[in-house]
Amino acid sequence: MNIRVQIVVGVIIILALFVIVNMIREKELELRYALTWLGVGIAIVVLDCFPQAITWLAVKAGVANPINMLFFLGFCFSLVIIFVLTIAVSRMSNQVKKLAQEVALFEESNKSNR
Repeated sequence: MNIRVQIVVGVIIILALFVIVNMIREKELELRYALTWLGVGIAIVVLDCFPQAITWLAVKAGVANPINMLFFLGFCFSLVIIFVLTIAVSRMSNQVKKLAQEVALFEESNKSNR
């Protein structure tokens, strides 16, 4: 990889990490959701600084091309993100259902007290 491309990628990822950390500080993003993004950002910076690492990883995993290893890692990351978000949506769905039931019970008790 060209050194200029490495520098550009490194700068972009470092800026993205600063944005994520700032969003966590300002309570715009919860830490539990941001940890995955922070981990991926750090991994990309490491792979950007040491591009031979993806080649080594591809050889160890038995993958023919390093770019295929990179796509595989991206796919695995996507699955992790989807799974974490599915858990969050399920929890929120249960909370909404519980709150709707509590509101219905509260409204019913208010009708009978009138």
